[in-house]
Amino acid sequence: MEIEEKQPRSISEIVSIVEALIFVADEPITVKTLADVLEEDREIIEAAVEELKLEYVEREGGLQIREIAGGWQIATKTEYHEKVRRFLKTRPNAKLSLASLETLAVIAYKQPVTIPEILEIRGTQSTSAIKTLLEKRLIVMKGHKETVGRPMLYGTSKDFLIQFGLKDLTELPSIEDFEDLVQ
Repeated sequence: MEIEEKQPRSISEIVSIVEALIFVADEPITVKTLADVLEEDREIIEAAVEELKLEYVEREGGLQIREIAGGWQIATKTEYHEKVRRFLKTRPNAKLSLASLETLAVIAYKQPVTIPEILEIRGTQSTSAIKTLLEKRLIVMKGHKETVGRPMLYGTSKDFLIQFGLKDLTELPSIEDFEDLVQ
């Protein structure tokens, strides 16, 4: 039985992979983790990080590779922090409670939908979740239902599509697939 030899990677390929990993990491990623994932020597990874830092400096863009808390992260340059902070203050905070997520799922799949219809599906009151979703601009009012009392109809917004990376509502997983995910 032949043992398959690993083809050596070029430094430019290693730099590219390191950049991708730093970008997707939720928190600063250490050289040790990068070396373990890439199955490369620490020295090669350190050289790749230095090369990547240099590329970002030479490019003179708005981003930099920074060492933070013992790991590496892609960050905005400090001279742009005030502009970035101002922009981020205009965006709604994305964290949602379980009740808000459940309510959002009902609205996404059943829209346009009224609060009583959401209550019937969820089995619990959703008014505070509706308020939160409206504040975060994930849902919008879609008019009134043509029935007694003319209750307000709700549906998802463009911000909902952006937040969840959807081209349109046809990209939502089927309800069956969604149910499989939560079981």
